[in-house]
Amino acid sequence: MEKNTSISIVSEIMNEFADLTGLSPVGNMPRRYLWTDAFAVCNFLELYRQTGDAEYKELALRLVDQVHTILGQHREDDKRTGWISGLDKQEGLKHPTIGGLRIGKRLNERRPGDVFDEHLEWERDGQYYHYLTKWMHALNCVSRVTGDSAYIIWAMELAKTAHARFTYLPSSGSRKRMYWKMSIDLSYPLVKSMGHLDPLDGFVTYNQLKAATKKFGKLTFPDLEAEIADMADICEGTNWVTDDPLGIGELLLNAFKLVQLTINGNIKQTDMLENLLDSSFRGLEYFASSNPLKLPAEYRLAFREFGLAIGLHAVQKIQKLIKQKPFFDKKHPLHVWIESLMRHAPIVEMIEKFWLESTNRKASTWIEHRDINMVMLATSLAPDEYLTL
Repeated sequence: MEKNTSISIVSEIMNEFADLTGLSPVGNMPRRYLWTDAFAVCNFLELYRQTGDAEYKELALRLVDQVHTILGQHREDDKRTGWISGLDKQEGLKHPTIGGLRIGKRLNERRPGDVFDEHLEWERDGQYYHYLTKWMHALNCVSRVTGDSAYIIWAMELAKTAHARFTYLPSSGSRKRMYWKMSIDLSYPLVKSMGHLDPLDGFVTYNQLKAATKKFGKLTFPDLEAEIADMADICEGTNWVTDDPLGIGELLLNAFKLVQLTINGNIKQTDMLENLLDSSFRGLEYFASSNPLKLPAEYRLAFREFGLAIGLHAVQKIQKLIKQKPFFDKKHPLHVWIESLMRHAPIVEMIEKFWLESTNRKASTWIEHRDINMVMLATSLAPDEYLTL
């Protein structure tokens, strides 16, 4: 697809998203959802970079403010009010992420003592660690574009809070674990199992934030060394293989971030990169062999496929980067893995072309997840800002 055509489509998608969710014009009851909004921030910044139109930067900054003032505070249907951190109004505005950020689900959280319903839990509010790391990344992108260190500080304050509340040391073990879902105020776990990729997200994102502080010289930032060490320990020996297309995409995204951090001297080479690429390839081979992209739209989840497409865009960028900056020796297995993964690059066009067809966007699976589908399609069509550290 021509670059100008892609940007035109992305602009149309994101303007519609802004209107639908109460971002522009500002609605009385804006609809905010943390995962979706993290991608949307990056998309608006990409449109600003591509077009030079300052309105897109303004939309990104307005979205950040809405997320913080809505998802950083208690729900309208909750007896509690104000910032979920417990800070007063003014201090909350200075530190909007220090209590974490709500997911933005339709229903209020499950209270202690309520019966657990696995199906209903997907509709209930709370905090997800992997959504918080996505928001840390979005804030990092805003800081890079604006040159404002406040966004990095907010991302790092969020990192420290999330890490402290989501990680724990089991009574029968010496290695920390993580909860998958926490209550809105982070006082108790809602789902005690650990998200497969959560520790990886944490390790890479913390290192990304640490690296981002260097451009601000002698300014003081929160210290994430202990948190990085924790995540490295949790990640040790983990098998990352998954057949979920979104999960595969996240592995590839994190691999690209590790390549950038390594080349820029912000992290030492480890076997983690090889592990991620090996796991990605095995998952991708299984995904391709099962041929799910031949199914009709009613049996497909667009946002999960877009996650894979974005990850494959990251592989393309790894290939270009290691040619431009030959940091890795020619005998390094990275080169072999990238060549192998690039054989699946046509999947990107297959996914994007399928969901750009208006008839496929009439399927219930698209309509039920419209906001997230829209923004992740836009990211796949113009991924540069989202993929940049």
